[in-house]
Amino acid sequence: MSQPELPTREAMEFDVVIVGAGPAGLAAAIRLKQVNPDINVVVVEKGSEVGAHILSGAVIDPAGLDRLLPNWRSEDSPIKTAVSDDRFYFMTQAGRIRLPNFAMPPLMGNNGNYIVSLGSVCQWLAKKAEALGVEIYPGFAAAEVLFDDNGAVAGVATGDMGIGKSGEPKDSFTRGMELRAKYTLFAEGARGNLGKQLIAKFGLGDGREPQKYGIGLKELWQVAPDKHRKGLVQHSFGWPLDGTTGGGSFLYHFDDNLVSVGFVVHLNYSNPYLSPFEEFQRFKTHPAVRETFEGGKRLAYGARALTEGGYQSVPKLTFPGGALIGCNAGFMNVPRIKGSHNAMLSGILAAEAAAAALSGGRAHDELADYDGAWRSSPIGRDLWRVRNAKPLWSKLGTFLGIALGGLDMWTNALGFSLFGTLKHGKPDHATLKPAAECARISYPKPDGKLTFDRLSSVFLSNTNHEEDQPPHLKVKDMDLQKRSEHDVFAGPSARYCPAGVYEWVEEAGGPKFVINAQNCVHCKTCDIKDPNQNITWVPPEGGGGPNYPNM
Repeated sequence: MSQPELPTREAMEFDVVIVGAGPAGLAAAIRLKQVNPDINVVVVEKGSEVGAHILSGAVIDPAGLDRLLPNWRSEDSPIKTAVSDDRFYFMTQAGRIRLPNFAMPPLMGNNGNYIVSLGSVCQWLAKKAEALGVEIYPGFAAAEVLFDDNGAVAGVATGDMGIGKSGEPKDSFTRGMELRAKYTLFAEGARGNLGKQLIAKFGLGDGREPQKYGIGLKELWQVAPDKHRKGLVQHSFGWPLDGTTGGGSFLYHFDDNLVSVGFVVHLNYSNPYLSPFEEFQRFKTHPAVRETFEGGKRLAYGARALTEGGYQSVPKLTFPGGALIGCNAGFMNVPRIKGSHNAMLSGILAAEAAAAALSGGRAHDELADYDGAWRSSPIGRDLWRVRNAKPLWSKLGTFLGIALGGLDMWTNALGFSLFGTLKHGKPDHATLKPAAECARISYPKPDGKLTFDRLSSVFLSNTNHEEDQPPHLKVKDMDLQKRSEHDVFAGPSARYCPAGVYEWVEEAGGPKFVINAQNCVHCKTCDIKDPNQNITWVPPEGGGGPNYPNM
């Protein structure tokens, strides 16, 4: 059936359009206005409000804030808890071993850093941006890249609202808007949908290592006052993951009796029976961890993919008419589990390049100064020193890989590396082994007090989607999904998804692939880990997805 012809979209003209109101996008918007108040800037954000889709640990390195807002410490901001105690542990099933701080590479220390809700920080930055004259449109998903007659990026179009599952406009139909710009900055976060398309279209990843990812799961708890240690930052690796599976945990004590607890699993794991969500729940049962949460209350839950490729995997950042910034470009420092400082610094660099281009009367060309500057900037120096930590861990396993990665970070602090620059190898979707070669993993049932199931967790993420809309999780070939994802790999989508979106349901005619799209927390793990790259995540109607409180 042919689709109805839609009315022409209305268009608005700007100097700069920014996609995403995270740390990178907001830093870019603020910096543009600092350089030239007359630059016309708009930020479009798919979350229902700024911060709704922001999920991070988060311990922030203030380097980006210091560059953007040098006097921020004298203001009333949500950045209140300085790190006062910094601990690293190796976990065994029954105990833990503390690693001495003096043995850790210097950049791994958290002295001078702050424990925050990154969502609250973004809300604060948004107010700063708006006070400078930046327009911010939350609840509008950038769904399409616009191009001019020469093939340069010319802005974005927001998604249509009020389209039914059948593709027919409903009574509530509203056509999306065209936001046209001389330059467009893409700050969508890890595995951004439009960024992914641009990397492919312009060959931005050519000559780079494949991007690597992790999945980060997080809960926010209010704990008993006698269990709270304000300013304590605790990281660990080891149990419950085996020695061949990368990942680790964090506990951050901040504000009034709040603790952020999280777990990261590197998405290059090989056993299709592994469930990152269940590993996270199991981690909380460790004797040294569960005591923190006894008598406490879980307030929120969420999950998000993380970029982990680092220096080797950063694509070319610029193309005619625009640039990638923040985690859309892959600027997270994996060993430090920190990316917001580099995200902000990249937004600042891109903004300065765009402002200079606009002052010179340019438009729709490449911001070559930005792409040429990052490697010699604090971003490049930060990522260069840790470039071998991820590949060593992946190739040699947890114990030897972390030891040699730490040694490499020490030598890089002195200006050299024993390993040069290592490659990552396979992309994450290619690392699963057939189920027949792997052992099943038995996970305990949740107790509803310390450990929980997916659906009760998704409830705490305040996730909501308009049910009568086209599916935003698109399976290209259902037969391939059955033939490979189910028959060869035993349906890992039902386990890698942290929100219960995917199920294989046994019916009389055989297994059926069920997609509960309304549960989706927009983590993008399916887009990354599906072994055939057969699932594609696209933005749902603007405003849909999680509404994270204080995450």
